[in-house]
Amino acid sequence: MPFIQVTILEGRTPEQKERLIEQLSKTASDVLEAPIETVRVHLQETAATHWGIAGKSVAKRRETDANN
Repeated sequence: MPFIQVTILEGRTPEQKERLIEQLSKTASDVLEAPIETVRVHLQETAATHWGIAGKSVAKRRETDANN
């Protein structure tokens, strides 16, 4: 049973998340030659204040970008 975990920043629409689940499921099914009924996808959303890149949270980076 393929199990796919994806961590994304919060803020995507329900439609975007639904599409991501659909496309990941189809791709895993095709590549792994597994029935799509056996594919599981777990989306985990993370706050921008909890995701760091190069020593700064995404929230801080966005704040800095908005001020420049």
